[in-house]
Amino acid sequence: MQRSVPGIRFVLIAMVLFAFQDGISRHLAEHYPVPFFVMVRYWFFLIFVLALSARRKGGLRATARTRWPLLQFFRGVLLASQIVIIVIAFGRLGLGATQAIFAMQPLLATLLAVPLLGERIGPHRLAAILVGFAGMLVILRPGVDVFDPNAILALTATLMFALYAVLTRLVGREDGSSAPAFLYTGVGGAAVLTLIGPFYWAEPTLADWGWILVLSITGMSGHYFLIRAYEVTEAVRIQPFVYLQPMFAMIIGPVVFGEPSDIWIWVGAAMIVLAGLYALWRERLRLPSPASPSQDDRKPPSHAD
Repeated sequence: MQRSVPGIRFVLIAMVLFAFQDGISRHLAEHYPVPFFVMVRYWFFLIFVLALSARRKGGLRATARTRWPLLQFFRGVLLASQIVIIVIAFGRLGLGATQAIFAMQPLLATLLAVPLLGERIGPHRLAAILVGFAGMLVILRPGVDVFDPNAILALTATLMFALYAVLTRLVGREDGSSAPAFLYTGVGGAAVLTLIGPFYWAEPTLADWGWILVLSITGMSGHYFLIRAYEVTEAVRIQPFVYLQPMFAMIIGPVVFGEPSDIWIWVGAAMIVLAGLYALWRERLRLPSPASPSQDDRKPPSHAD
């Protein structure tokens, strides 16, 4: 457990930074076209990615080497598009409700991994996914007067990020490294937003230029600390703490922006988070123990979880 402390500390810092990033995005979305300031944010992110990649052994050329260049580029475009959609949802549906729905992302990724990665889902993780969907229905309450059609934006963004996560696992498995995926995330996203963003150019006030700068810094810093967390600690140990980001955002929404919040949003979010944590726990049970590795780690498990 002691070895996990640095990674947990890094991921907690990252989640706080990402929550602040969401709050700033929510503020800017009230006053400016979303593609504009997301484009500026991506310009800073691209510089950050290129600088990190250039420092790796072999430099940019070695980092850019991948077996899936088109798929890597598509991932970057997909993530940039997802960010634009979810920030629009922040403004229309609210930060808290959007992030409560977005907490479904790991469960959706587990579902998408079946056709895309050839993984199997046993009864335990399938039950967790069903509980997560039930929690989402509690939040959305379809057929009730409080249902907001803008929730479709949040659902779309959640599904897009789940697909992005699964594709990231796919290319990482084929390339044997996450470095190309990180580089192409910045390159692909910056490329597509630079093509679209100028059509939405606005003239922010000096204060809002400051917020755009802070948005860019929190985004880069959050990614840095998340990378550090995965470098020093096993992913399965720190993944549960990722669920703190939507919880932080659900507090920022009502407190800072006066968004409506009720007990059902929190109940639904709790169902989703607990289902996700249970699925992660079952996934951890499937992993071979470092102290006693299996005789043939390449063999698939004898049963699906």
